[in-house]
Amino acid sequence: MDTDGTYGTDEKRPPRAGHVPRPAGPPPVGAPPGLPPKPAHAPAGPGPTLADWLRTPRNSDGPGVWTYGHVPRAAEEPERTPTRQLISGALIALLAGLLLWSLLWNGYLGGFWLWPLYMFTPDSWAGTLPSVVASYVWYALVIAALTVGFGRLGRWPELARRMLRSRAVQAVQAAVPARPEEGGPDDPAGWPQLRGAGLGEIADRLGAEAGSGRMNDVDYARIRRAWESVRAEPSRAVAFADSVRDKGAGACVHPSGARDLPVRAARHDLLARQVLLGTVDDSARNPYGRRGTRLALDPAVLGTSLLAVGPSGAGKTRQLVRPVVESLALQALAGQAAVIAVASAGTPLGPDTAFDVVVRVGDPESVYDLDLYGGTTDADEAATLLAEAFVGDVPGLEVRRAATALAQLLGPFRAAYGRFPAVPELRELLDQVPGALGGLRTALEDTGHHLMLRELDARERQYGAPGDPGPALADRVALLDRPAFAGFFDTTGQSRPFSLRALEHPLRVRVDLPERGHADASRILARLLLAQFNACAAARADRSLFAFLAFDDASHTLTPQTVRGLQRLRSANAGVLLTLRTLDDVPEALRTPLLGAVGCRMAFSGVTTWDGKRFAEAWGTEWVETRDVTHRTVFADQPLTRAIHAFRKLVTGKAVTTEAVTVRQVERERWSASELAHAVPPGYAVLSLTSVKGERAAPLLVRLAATG
Repeated sequence: MDTDGTYGTDEKRPPRAGHVPRPAGPPPVGAPPGLPPKPAHAPAGPGPTLADWLRTPRNSDGPGVWTYGHVPRAAEEPERTPTRQLISGALIALLAGLLLWSLLWNGYLGGFWLWPLYMFTPDSWAGTLPSVVASYVWYALVIAALTVGFGRLGRWPELARRMLRSRAVQAVQAAVPARPEEGGPDDPAGWPQLRGAGLGEIADRLGAEAGSGRMNDVDYARIRRAWESVRAEPSRAVAFADSVRDKGAGACVHPSGARDLPVRAARHDLLARQVLLGTVDDSARNPYGRRGTRLALDPAVLGTSLLAVGPSGAGKTRQLVRPVVESLALQALAGQAAVIAVASAGTPLGPDTAFDVVVRVGDPESVYDLDLYGGTTDADEAATLLAEAFVGDVPGLEVRRAATALAQLLGPFRAAYGRFPAVPELRELLDQVPGALGGLRTALEDTGHHLMLRELDARERQYGAPGDPGPALADRVALLDRPAFAGFFDTTGQSRPFSLRALEHPLRVRVDLPERGHADASRILARLLLAQFNACAAARADRSLFAFLAFDDASHTLTPQTVRGLQRLRSANAGVLLTLRTLDDVPEALRTPLLGAVGCRMAFSGVTTWDGKRFAEAWGTEWVETRDVTHRTVFADQPLTRAIHAFRKLVTGKAVTTEAVTVRQVERERWSASELAHAVPPGYAVLSLTSVKGERAAPLLVRLAATG
């Protein structure tokens, strides 16, 4: 990113819609037309100031931990004494204390405990009021000493905490970062990194902006990102200083001019680049160190890609996709990420003004088009991506042969006309329409491309042969050659196509697919976008931006080649979010490779046992300690003992038994298929995380935070 706020691109800025949603119901009587109704409640109280937000310590002891104000817990639960044992010990200590006090008070142990009173009390006080006061003070001190001593012996404080159901959080021995002092040398609100570089005037200007409330968290993250680019290339220092001096918190702004999203549906921490997803359940199913802690997602874990499976209505869009897309959109405004969200039309992923580019495929009012060829000029690369999208899901059809067939047409067409064919033109070429082939052959002869003529002749010879992918490709292209898509996928330069080659810029993109009326065409486009993302993310020259592609529904989108491509995204600073209603929407041969290719796996409430079995296999087993208790009836030999046992059975209704406890280590599944299908409550999910550095978090039962 350049220090003047531009990003080195000549793309036109999209027009920003000024649409205001119409309020539900009729307007109130006497209200001016067009104004929203009066809110029914007061707005929520203000949160922490920017300075307080910056000074709050951030600490992490594993992937997925919400670091804002996090206090680590012990890795293992401390030994817990049974409540019954605590009560009996407390009663015994109380009785012993009362007995000792009674013996002292009645003189059975002598009067030695009164010697300090006699030593420090003058004889002249005998029978006077000071003597009485001193005596009662001494009695109180002795009672207090007995209470403290026997209270510790009987563990009364622990019993009191147990009865009040308060759980003391025990911190890990590692030191927690201290909160920096206001105005100190380490105060992040004072921009110490700029002062250390000799830019004290600039630091004062930014500190004043933060203190006056004219700077928000996006501004701070964006300017800090710009300063990091200055450190990487010192020649930008002058432009950076001039921009901050002139614009203050508005310096180095995003090309759209936006400094925040119009609405936030989740809680974000841009300093740690995290979005809060929920809270780890405080139950025995989770590791003790993570119980009750908050769980968040960031590029460190999203860079390994995330697969989420759950039935319709489980909350995948509202509680996962939208918060993640919103977080990366904020990071894009800060110059840190590029995000592309793909969903069916009408999916609530945020207002249009929250995105720089909105592609509504099949909507004639869409400002942007979709580049079918991904911005490439190489015919072989374009053919490979198209073949993956068109026939990557067709069993028994080799994608390599389909790519060869497409290259035999795309190469000659580009050589003759300087562009790739539009959808109707490509369909005519695949159907071997004589007029289309004849015109292409004439254009090649006129331009002298004899090598491309040989490619065209090879395609004509292979057409109709056994195993020829041409007819299958023509049938799939016909799904895009519909009246609803007229004017889309244009290659003549008359539209504004969006290309995934723009991933080197901090863009916010949403692609709306016509899932309702054209389901097959939407799946083709989804496969095309995934294939293009894998190729473009890995081919970026500048990988400093985190590139992310989010699918609200990835059903029938994955192919063997794209699954293999997911594993290469980690080293390219990129990731993918895939949501499925069930793993049955993925070919059976790809289900195990898919779970192995992604680093983060998430099972929502309501998954089937068949899906749960796949997750259980992916999460593996662990060693746990089990206790087997065996009860054996006691048969007495003595008449008196038999009588006592008979009376006890008459009173309690149970025979006298003894217990035999066996403790052993066994290997057990972390989460079984049955538990995933039946033991996950609504609004919860089981989530495992892996960071790009290889850190892992075991499957955690998480209570998801409601959004929207």
